[in-house]
Amino acid sequence: MLSGRARVKARGLCREEGTSQEPGFLKEVSPRNHDVLALQNTEEGASSCATAGTNPPAYGFSVGRLGYKVMDRGGRLRCNFEDMGINSREKMAHVKDSKTGCSGIPVKVVTNLFSLGLPHEWKLYQYHVTFVPELASRRMRTALLFSCPEITGIPKVFDGAILFLACKLEKQVTELSCETRRGETVKITITLTNQLLRNNPVCIQFLNLTIKKVLKKLSMYQVGRNFYSPSDPVQIPQHKLTLWPGFAVSVGQFENKVMLCADVSHKVLRNESVLEFMTTLYDNVGRERFTEACEKELVGLIVLTRYNNKTYRVDDIEWSVKPTDTFQKRDGSQISYKDYYKQQYDVDLSDLNQPMLVSQLKMKGGTSMARRVVHLIPELCYMTGLSTRATSDFRLMKDLALETHLSPEKRHQRLTRLADNLLRNKDARLELESWGLQLGCQASLIGRVVASEKIFMQNETCMPMNAGDWLRDMRNMKIIGGPHLEKWIVVSNNRNFEAAHSLVSCMRRVGAPMGFHLEYPRFVQVQDSSMAFVQALKQHVNPELQLVLCVLPSSQKDTYDAVKKFLSLERPVPSQCVLARTLSKQGMMMSVATKIALQVSCKLGGALWAVEIPLKSLMVIGIDVSKDAISRETSVVGFVASTDASITKWYSHCVLQHGGTSTADCLKVCMQGALNQWQKYNGELPARIIVYRDGVGDGQLKMVVDYEVPQLLSILNECSGSFKRPKLSMIVVKKKTLCRFFTEANGTLQNPPAGTVIDSEATRPEWYDFFLISQFARQGTVNPTYYNVVYDDNGLKPDHMQRLTYKLCHLYYNWTGLIRVPAMCQYARKLSFLVGQSIHQAPSLELSEKLFYL
Repeated sequence: MLSGRARVKARGLCREEGTSQEPGFLKEVSPRNHDVLALQNTEEGASSCATAGTNPPAYGFSVGRLGYKVMDRGGRLRCNFEDMGINSREKMAHVKDSKTGCSGIPVKVVTNLFSLGLPHEWKLYQYHVTFVPELASRRMRTALLFSCPEITGIPKVFDGAILFLACKLEKQVTELSCETRRGETVKITITLTNQLLRNNPVCIQFLNLTIKKVLKKLSMYQVGRNFYSPSDPVQIPQHKLTLWPGFAVSVGQFENKVMLCADVSHKVLRNESVLEFMTTLYDNVGRERFTEACEKELVGLIVLTRYNNKTYRVDDIEWSVKPTDTFQKRDGSQISYKDYYKQQYDVDLSDLNQPMLVSQLKMKGGTSMARRVVHLIPELCYMTGLSTRATSDFRLMKDLALETHLSPEKRHQRLTRLADNLLRNKDARLELESWGLQLGCQASLIGRVVASEKIFMQNETCMPMNAGDWLRDMRNMKIIGGPHLEKWIVVSNNRNFEAAHSLVSCMRRVGAPMGFHLEYPRFVQVQDSSMAFVQALKQHVNPELQLVLCVLPSSQKDTYDAVKKFLSLERPVPSQCVLARTLSKQGMMMSVATKIALQVSCKLGGALWAVEIPLKSLMVIGIDVSKDAISRETSVVGFVASTDASITKWYSHCVLQHGGTSTADCLKVCMQGALNQWQKYNGELPARIIVYRDGVGDGQLKMVVDYEVPQLLSILNECSGSFKRPKLSMIVVKKKTLCRFFTEANGTLQNPPAGTVIDSEATRPEWYDFFLISQFARQGTVNPTYYNVVYDDNGLKPDHMQRLTYKLCHLYYNWTGLIRVPAMCQYARKLSFLVGQSIHQAPSLELSEKLFYL
C-alpha cells in the first residue's frame, strides 16, 4: 500500500471534519454559472460581503476600495495576473524612455497576436450590490437582479455581490425593487465602486474570462487552461493514441494595446482506460507485485473522464472501495457509484470489483474545511500525456510529431481559421461585440536579426555554415584546452565488452586531431545488474582516477542512478554512461565517439570553444529550480557560475531545499562560493555579474524581485571589502511562452532566422523585456525565449544585453550548436535534473569545478 504524501493527504482528508468524498462529476452547476466570475464563492461568504459592504472575499485578485478579487474557473486565481502589478522598468533610468535596440538587420515578423479593437476610452464599471432582506442563495440573488428592467439588455457579469457592466448607469447609487415568487418584496441597491481602465489587471482577467466564454460557444471544452475540440479528434491507431486539437489563449496588455495571444495546442489521450492498463500490468507483473507496481505507475498521472471532459491528478488508489459502495449526495441521500453513473450518464460498469482512484481537488482558501477528495472509476478514466516508455519510442514520437509539430504556414492557417470561426459564429461574435470587443487580424511588427558569431578554437576561428550545428565546421580544429585523460576505467558486462573496446579505440582516434589525448584505460567486466556495477566501482575507484566510463546494458533507471549516486557522493569522480544500443550501429561509431570525447573533455574541466565577450571581468550565472522526483516537497536549486573572463570555466553548486517552494533560499551560500572561486583564479572580484534565473513560474516574479535579488545584493556588499562591489543584473528566463513569430519568404511563412530579436509591440510596457530566437527548428515552429530584466545596475544598453544573451547561447559544451537559453541556464537545469531524478542529495563539492552532470 502507498505510504507516501499522496496517501497521507488523501486519506487524511477523508477523516477531517467538513470534507467530503464524492465522484468528480458531482458538482452541481447553476444554469447561470456562465455569467459568474467567481464560480465557487461560498454562500456564506457572498452573503456576508453583500451585507457588510466592506468585507471582501479572502481570495482572488484584489482591486478597488472593496478589495474585490476576480476568479478563474473553479474559484482559482490565475497566478500569472499577480505578475502584472510589478513595474520593474521604472527603476531603471537607462531604459525608462526606451528599451528598444537598433543594431541588426530589420525583418518583418508576423505574430500570433490579435487586436481586440478596444477603444482607448474603454472602461469596465464595477458595482457593489446589496439585498434587503438578505438572501442566502446566490442563484436567487442573480435571478432577481437580472429580472430588473433597468439593467435588462446591458452586458453584465454578477457573482452574487459584485456586478460588472459594460456601460455606466445613470446614477451613482441605483435603488431597485422586485418581488420573489412568494410575493416577498426585495430592495436591491447597486452602488458604483470603480471605473476600471482597459489596462487594469482586473480588466485583463475579465477579458480572459470573456474569451473563454466565447470559445465555449464554438463547442470547445476547457481541459486545464486550454480549450479543445473533442468532436474533431486525430487518431493515431498504431500507437493507440488520440489527439484533441485546440488552442491556448491569453489576453494581455502589450506595449500599445490589449491583444489576444492564441497558439495551437494538442491534448494527447491514450485509447486505453486505466482499468485496461491495470489489467495489462497485472498480467505482466503478477499478483504479488501488482499493488506496488500499479501505485508506482499511476500515482501522479493526469487522467481525463470523457463523460465530463475534466482532468484529475491521481493522488492515491483506494483498494477497499468498490463501485458498489455508496456515498452521500449533497441532498443527503445515499447512492452507489454504479447507480449514479447509470442515472447520470447512462453508463454500465463492466467490473464491479475494480478499486477506486483518489484525487484531491485544489479548492480555494487552502484550509482543511475547503478541501475534498473525489473517487474516480478506473474504467471511465483515460490517461493523458505520454509515459516515459512512450517518449523513448522513436517511431511513436515521430508519428506524433507529424501531427503536433506544425510548420509556420500550417500554424498560421489554424490560427486564421480560429479567428474566422469567432467572427462567423453569431453567438460568439455577439458576445464579443456586447463588451465592445472586435477581433482583428494577426499583428505584424519589425524585429531585428543580430550578426552571427564566430567560434574560437585553440588556434583557429570558425564561422559556422549552420549555426544550428557546427560539428562539421570544427573538424580537425583543436579545442581550446584541457587535461589529458591518463587514468580511467571502463566498466561493462561481458556481452558489451567488445563494443566498449571499439568505443575506446574510436575515442582515441578522434581525440588526437582535436587536441584531446587519451591513454588506454583499464577494463572491468561485471555481471548484468546494478549491484554488480556498484560493487565493481567500490573495488576499482580511487582518488587518482580521472574518469569512469560505464557501458550500460539497458536504459533501466536503477543502474544509471546507482552509478551516478556512488560517483557523485561516496567516491566523487566524473563519470560517463553510454547505452549499449548506442554503440550497436557500427556506421555511427566515429560520430558517437567524437561527441563522447568532447563531453568527456569538458567533464574533466576542459574548454572546448569560445565566443568574443567584449565585456571584461564579467561573471555570468545560471540558476534553475526543479522538484525532487522522490520527495515533491523538496526543491533542487542548481547554481552554475563562470570563473574566467572568456566564460569557458565553470563553478557548480547544488542545494536541496525543503518546503516545496520554488524560491531559492540558498543564493548567499552559492554566490559566496562562486566569488571565492573567481577570486582564486583572477585575484579580484568580477566587475559585473549577470544572473539568468530560469525555472520561474507564473506569479513568482515578485518573489524574484523582492526576495532573491536582495539576497544577491546582500552577499555582494558583504564580500566586497576593499574591492569595488560588482554591478548586478538579474534576468528572468522563460522558455514557455504563447507568442510565436513568423517571417515571410517566397510567398509562405517560415521560422525567423537564429539571432532574431523582438523588443517592441509584443513586449510589456512596464518591463525591460525582449524575445530572442536562438535556435534552429528542423521541424515545426521555432519557440522564442522570453527574457525579462527585473534588476539592472550594470546600465547596459538594450543592444548590448540582447547581443550578450545571444552570445551565451553558443557556449553549451554538450551540443555543437545554438541552444534556446544561455549555456549556464542549461548547465543549471542539467545539474538540478540529475540531482532531482537520480542522486537526491547535494553532490560532493570536490566536483564543483567540473561539468560532471552533462
